Amino acid sequence: METSKLNQHVYYALHKPFGYLSQFMSNAKHERNKKFLGELYDFPEGVMPVGRLDKNSEGLLLLTTDGFLSNEINSRQVEKEYYVQVDGDITSSAIEELQGSVNIGFKGIKYDTKPCKVFKLESPPDFPERSKKIRDPRHGPTSWLSITINEGKFRQVRKMTSAVGFPTLRLVRIRIGTIHLNRMAPGDVIKLDEL
Repeated sequence: METSKLNQHVYYALHKPFGYLSQFMSNAKHERNKKFLGELYDFPEGVMPVGRLDKNSEGLLLLTTDGFLSNEINSRQVEKEYYVQVDGDITSSAIEELQGSVNIGFKGIKYDTKPCKVFKLESPPDFPERSKKIRDPRHGPTSWLSITINEGKFRQVRKMTSAVGFPTLRLVRIRIGTIHLNRMAPGDVIKLDEL
């Protein structure tokens, strides 16, 4: 086989469903009954996720064998856009707080987030029903926001909305840089030519 073929990297876009961990396996006892990405698609050896989405988050996850590019995406502060359903009818002052700087905890220390793009969606996005019901509508109103950040601290968006008094109920990443989730269904995998 030619050397150029051996050195070619592969790239995938995945719509990570609710309830899956952003990894392929774990030896930890507390994760024995968890769901992993390898259950969704037969990825080639060496493929790794670019960043993560926590178990309760959904949406666009990129995967590649190209570790250098993975590091570039994570360290170069590429924009990541999320559609976020929050508990309550969010106020304009809470949106302004989110757009500015919110103080959240990260690894036991307080951290001020960088300013980001936030706006309220006019109507709920057309996502498939989640496998686990979010809550009964009788518990009050909810709001949907678009939040675009270019950092990516652990559970950052969830911590941000909670800090301004509107906890996250559902979080779906719809974009990383110029790559969009579009109409991918949960569990769908698309092979990309490049990232």
